Amino acid sequence: MDWNAALYRKSHGFVAEYGKNLLACVPEDAAQCILDFGCGTGELTAALVGKAGQVVGVDQSAAMIRAARETYPGPEYHVLDAAGLAAQGWTARFDLVFSNAVFHWIQDQETLLRALHAVLKPDGLLVCEFGAQGNVAAVCAAFASALATRGRTRADPFYFPTPAAYRQKLETAGFQVRYIEDYDRPTPLSGGENGLALWLEQFFAEDLAGFEHTEQMNIFREVACALRPRLWDGERWIADYRRLRLLAVRN
Repeated sequence: MDWNAALYRKSHGFVAEYGKNLLACVPEDAAQCILDFGCGTGELTAALVGKAGQVVGVDQSAAMIRAARETYPGPEYHVLDAAGLAAQGWTARFDLVFSNAVFHWIQDQETLLRALHAVLKPDGLLVCEFGAQGNVAAVCAAFASALATRGRTRADPFYFPTPAAYRQKLETAGFQVRYIEDYDRPTPLSGGENGLALWLEQFFAEDLAGFEHTEQMNIFREVACALRPRLWDGERWIADYRRLRLLAVRN
């Protein structure tokens, strides 16, 4: 999808904010080299600089990389996806791969894990968190219903696995799992009453692109009406996030 870096930074800063908790899983070592896979606008990439001698941020979005370079110019940045990693000649370059809120956007998990396994050194560490099974299930269902009344089917770009299913993928790809767990993480959305619409505008942009602005507003109102009893706390929207966190070592 095409990412709006300015909207993402303004309205979805919670992604990086929650990711700061994942930083606690990254050891400090001035000799290590870290890859931030799916670095977005660079907030967590910059934070990783204090934990390593070298940090490289990659993201498939050129807009995100431009924003990262402008705001956090210290690390090295590249516009790359998982398939692009294989062409960089980075075999066994990194001591640690860090990734926050990225894996669930990638359908071809086998290619992703092979690529990350290849760029990690032997005994290198993978530290990541992404959507687990059931993530934003209520939001997705309400949005799909609004599209269905208009004769459309919602695209499903997400991959939200169970811990057991993902452990198997990791082991098949040559990782030894140290820790893997899913958990509920109800997530307040920025923007008050408009927070849910801003979330839908960013993360369901491809589905919304086929509608005129007025009809998009109608969709936002319908989704909000359906979700208000469950996800509105009187002051803000609380999205029904579920996360999967893991630490795995490259064999």
